[in-house]
Amino acid sequence: MPEVIFAGPEGRLEGRYHPEPEKDAPIALILHPHPKFGGTMNNPVTYALHYAFRDLGFTVMRFNFRGVGRSQGEFDQGIGELSDAASALDYLQAQNQNARACWVAGFSFGAWIGMQLLMRRPEISGFISVAPPANMYDFSFLAPCPSSGLIINGEADRIVPTEEVIKLSDKLKAQKGITITHQTVPEANHFFEKGMETLVGNIKDYVVKRMKEGGR
Repeated sequence: MPEVIFAGPEGRLEGRYHPEPEKDAPIALILHPHPKFGGTMNNPVTYALHYAFRDLGFTVMRFNFRGVGRSQGEFDQGIGELSDAASALDYLQAQNQNARACWVAGFSFGAWIGMQLLMRRPEISGFISVAPPANMYDFSFLAPCPSSGLIINGEADRIVPTEEVIKLSDKLKAQKGITITHQTVPEANHFFEKGMETLVGNIKDYVVKRMKEGGR
């Protein structure tokens, strides 16, 4: 998979980019968990998300937020990381100007950043939010949530309890014009050390269904 370096707000950002030969292939941006707790673009869940979309014929990119790996800059409490994600999406779109759909997928901290990016970029037609940290961060900016998507978490997650994810999901489900799907992976903890195959399978099934419906 090609390594890429692209311009971010605080210097270069490091990514992994897998292009599809079809010029109108849909694109997906993958966002990793919290940098201060070991999160990188090679986190197992982030990696699995990348290849799930690749298997479905998407052009996919994941990258390291500022201060992680070879990406320049320092951790910025999510504010700078959102800018990083916007720059990554700019890069991905510039390489794929005829993409027929645009998705964002994030895990934990990356899910929080992804949902914020969703609010800023109306071209994003679908999202995957894995173990969104609804007990740690404010998600009230999703008013209203502009796109339909999948929220999925582990049943045995002790870092982000299922009831907190259900509260977030139920709040978004009450909005008109979009459809929020919530799923729980049995026996899975926050890092999906059990249930990774189920996680990936559920995500693939959801994305295939949405793309058959037009990606919206």
